[in-house]
Parts: sequence; C-alpha cells; structure tokens
Amino acid sequence: MNVFLISKSSDREEISSLVQCENQFGDETHRVLRPIHECRNNWTKTSWKQLVRELFLPKNFPASVSEDYLEYQVWDSLQALFSSVSGTLATYATLKGLGVGESSASVTGATWTWMLKTSSGMISSIVFAYFQSSSLDAQCKQWRLFADIMNDLALGLAIVSPLFDSSYFVLVSCVSSMMSALVGVAGDTTRAALRAHQARDNNMADVCAKDNSQEHIVNLIGIFLGFIVTSLIDVSGLFSIACSLTQ
Repeated sequence: MNVFLISKSSDREEISSLVQCENQFGDETHRVLRPIHECRNNWTKTSWKQLVRELFLPKNFPASVSEDYLEYQVWDSLQALFSSVSGTLATYATLKGLGVGESSASVTGATWTWMLKTSSGMISSIVFAYFQSSSLDAQCKQWRLFADIMNDLALGLAIVSPLFDSSYFVLVSCVSSMMSALVGVAGDTTRAALRAHQARDNNMADVCAKDNSQEHIVNLIGIFLGFIVTSLIDVSGLFSIACSLTQ
C-alpha cells in the first residue's frame, strides 16, 4: 500500500512531494519516506516482485512451508521444463508417425492408431492403480523416482517411434502411452504426499494451487523452447535420414 503525503515548505514557498511507501512481506511492513519520483521507481520494482511472489508462492512464504520447499521446487521445475521440451518433440514425432503432412496418409488409420494409443494408456493406469495404489503413499520417494524414469523412457520411445514402420509404430506408440499412464498415476499420488509434507500452516490447498501455477508457467516456457528447437533444427530431415539407415 502507498500513502501519498504532500507538505508545503513556508521557507522556500514551494511544494515538495513526499511519499511514504509501505511494502507488505508476510507479517512485516516496511515504511520509507522518500521523494515521490524515487519511491515510484521503487514501488514499480517492488510491485513486480510482490506480484510474482503472490502468483507462484504460497501465502506467508517461507514460514508457511517446509524448509526444503524452495530447493525441491527449483529442481522439480527444471525437470518439468526439460520434460516439456521433450514432450513437444515427442508430439512432433507422433504426428509425423501418424502421417500428418503426407498425401498418402489415411485419416481413418491415424484415428484408429490414436484410439489404440490412448486406450492402452487408460487401461494401464487402471491396472497399475489396482495393484500398487496402497504402496504409493508408503514408498513416496521410490515411486517418485520410478515416475521420472518412466517419463524419460516414454518420451524417448515417442520421439523415436517414426523410425519404425507402420505396424511397429502402433506397438511402440502404445507402449509409450502405457508408460506415460504409469507416470500419471505414480506422479500424481506421490506429489500429493509431498504437498502434505510441504504444507506447514494448514495451507495444503494454497500449496497445491501455487504448485500448479509454477508447473503451468514452466510448461509454457518449455513449449515455447520446444517450438524454437523444432524450428531451428530440421527434425523432419533427421527422421528421414534415420529411417533410411534403419531400413
């Protein structure tokens, strides 16, 4: 909050403007009396910092979260960034494998392939949750590592899937979708346990909401970087060369 105070100087007979800046950081309030032009610049910088803080960090951070919150979120955001870039490449590869951009491609065939790919993932998530749901919370770190490894394998398979012919492409795509489904189950459930650990001020909903906001902004940056990678590198040419070498 900013309160503008205007005082008149009778000695110089001129008006000088002063501003009392109040910056709220959790329970602490800092007040500084400065010339208005200096305080406006300071208010602009502070307002941006405060906006970022309110958008992506839980209220009353860091007192309201665990001590390892910031370190974990930094590494988790980096992992999500690279996964998002890889996901963009995987989507490009999957669309190419489905025949997008080729005159000989069949819309019906591509639709069936996509249906098989999606259905296999859904069935895998149901089966995996049936057998392992009770152990996901008790062995949180183990399953979190499992989810990260499976995510890398799933994206890797999706990226190389166009190197296979049409019959094997469907099989590889389904296996990649099944791995991604396991990542969804293991990742979401273990993340819930981690959020419960991080929330220390009866603020689990706030921690979850800000974690989602962090994930969304990181994914947006990752999609943009992935678009740059696919634009600067002749990915289609690399796939053509790799396909000719494997035949």
